[in-house]
Amino acid sequence: MRSHDPLPIRLLTHNVRYATDSPSIGEEKWEVRAPRVVAAMRFHTSHCRESFIGLQEVLHGQLVDILKGLNREREGEWDYIGVGRDDGVKDGEYSPILYRPSVWTLQSWNTTWLSETPNKPSRGWDAACIRILTSGIFQHNHSKKKLVAMSTHLDHQGPKSRLEAAKIILGQVEEKTQQGHLPAFLAGDFNSQQDDDAYRMLTDGASPMQDLHTMVSPEKRYGHYYTFTGFGHDKPTKIDFLFVNGKTYPWLPNGYAVLENRFDDVVYSSDHRAVAADVAIP
Repeated sequence: MRSHDPLPIRLLTHNVRYATDSPSIGEEKWEVRAPRVVAAMRFHTSHCRESFIGLQEVLHGQLVDILKGLNREREGEWDYIGVGRDDGVKDGEYSPILYRPSVWTLQSWNTTWLSETPNKPSRGWDAACIRILTSGIFQHNHSKKKLVAMSTHLDHQGPKSRLEAAKIILGQVEEKTQQGHLPAFLAGDFNSQQDDDAYRMLTDGASPMQDLHTMVSPEKRYGHYYTFTGFGHDKPTKIDFLFVNGKTYPWLPNGYAVLENRFDDVVYSSDHRAVAADVAIP
């Protein structure tokens, strides 16, 4: 690959549902769901070694299980960035980013707490939970192209916290892309539908971000529309998204899909469906 050739990348985001000893009706325990989650990640990233996986609601033990599963055939194939949101180390949910170190070199990364005190573990505004943004700058080992990767999970109760979090995220995008000179993607569960203030903040006006679903033509979309299903007892909604800074960087979107989370064995791998997109950077 020449450095000026477009670099194909697969992006995948999935809220895998935190592991609980008291599953809800229709929910299996993590040890049942885990092999299905890992198998989907492995399959949907197997054709593109440049893949990134953004996850949400991942407890430390789940992250260990996922990495063990992905690295079963080739030790060290996958690594991650991220911390537990409650203490900045291992406690609480992660919003990690998984990548292949043989393909991408991690240049820097950090965690931003989506609150009035973004540099330390903290809960912001009307949020029910502590919320974080995981960010990393990567360089492709062969082409030397650079990319900013981000994963987040906005609050499920606090509309003000979601809106303020979106503002913080946009500030991080501007800073880390050097005002749009680098490509950036943002993966996550935003607990926001398209008419929510947080979604509009991330996509409207002066924001550099665009929803990949809207960037991809209908004939190149696959799968479902809704991304949150619950475990069979909730009204489906679309709250999981992949965004790129398409207004300031010439991303090349090639495909978009909302994947399945329940097959013939009637086991829900999660209460969310994974979202995938095939893109390229010039």
